[in-house]
Amino acid sequence: MSQNKTILSGIQPTGKLHFGRYFGAVENWKRLQEEYDCLYMVVNYHAMTMPFEAKKLAENTWELCFNLLACGIKPENLFIQSLVPEHTELNWILNCFSSYGQLTRMTQFKDKGGQNEDFISAGLLTYPVLQAADILIYKAGIVPVGKDQEQHLELTRDIAQRFNNFAGKEFFPVPEALYTKVPKVMSTADPTRKMSASLGDKHNIDVFADEKRIRKQIRSAVTDTGGDGGDAGAMSAGVANLFSLLDAAGRSDEHAALMADYESGALRYADLKETVADGLVNVAKNIQERLTMLKSDRRAVKDQIKQSSWEIRQRAQETMKEVKGICGLVR
Repeated sequence: MSQNKTILSGIQPTGKLHFGRYFGAVENWKRLQEEYDCLYMVVNYHAMTMPFEAKKLAENTWELCFNLLACGIKPENLFIQSLVPEHTELNWILNCFSSYGQLTRMTQFKDKGGQNEDFISAGLLTYPVLQAADILIYKAGIVPVGKDQEQHLELTRDIAQRFNNFAGKEFFPVPEALYTKVPKVMSTADPTRKMSASLGDKHNIDVFADEKRIRKQIRSAVTDTGGDGGDAGAMSAGVANLFSLLDAAGRSDEHAALMADYESGALRYADLKETVADGLVNVAKNIQERLTMLKSDRRAVKDQIKQSSWEIRQRAQETMKEVKGICGLVR
């Protein structure tokens, strides 16, 4: 692992903060803060690559900031991407060190581009370069990634090496992936697909939903088409997802007891669902209480995020001074 202890990660202000995003990313961010120099950004520039509404984008950006703080992200580690315009400045420069062919082979470009064939934004093609700029502008050595982001990190590494060759020195650290054990949370309505806001309300469980809503969604979770309880075959995807949610919610004792019931064939799905719902409601309650407190003085919280963004921007400005000098750009 790199000795560079700076971690950079981002999250788009699109849709709700559901338990898939919370357990799969945000809870991990909270833990990493205790060991690393962490920079977490709300990537509102990235949210523009697909059709969007200006008013909604602004609302979602601030809402996500409040949500992340409520989840335990430290305010000094959090900033809004558009408040640091140097990201887009470096993006242009790194575009000139990027391969068009490599960008067209990006899996997410091919997947998302196919969703709207009438208009495919050029930003959708080049946003992995903006991701590279996001990372490299802070000379981050570590990036927490999931399997679906490996291709983009590899592009960032290629761009860094290409720029370093041009500079004749190792200016940008070549970032390394940080693989941490995080649960893969699936939709309770279709456990073959990841929990996602884009799939619709029934496919995600909002961390900020009321208790009644959370319990209703867990009660309606897909298990399998067999009888009530385990069998000699492999565990169904729906049941496995419920156990994964229970474990992620920190209910290890209940998880062990119910797993023993499953293995003996004595498990009642109603009991499993009730226990999972209890766990999620407890997690949500603590976060929701902090959110209520934060929203009692919205102005102070927004000022705090603007201040942290300004302080983090100074790090980006220092990098850009050096990059412009290397590239022969007049300053």
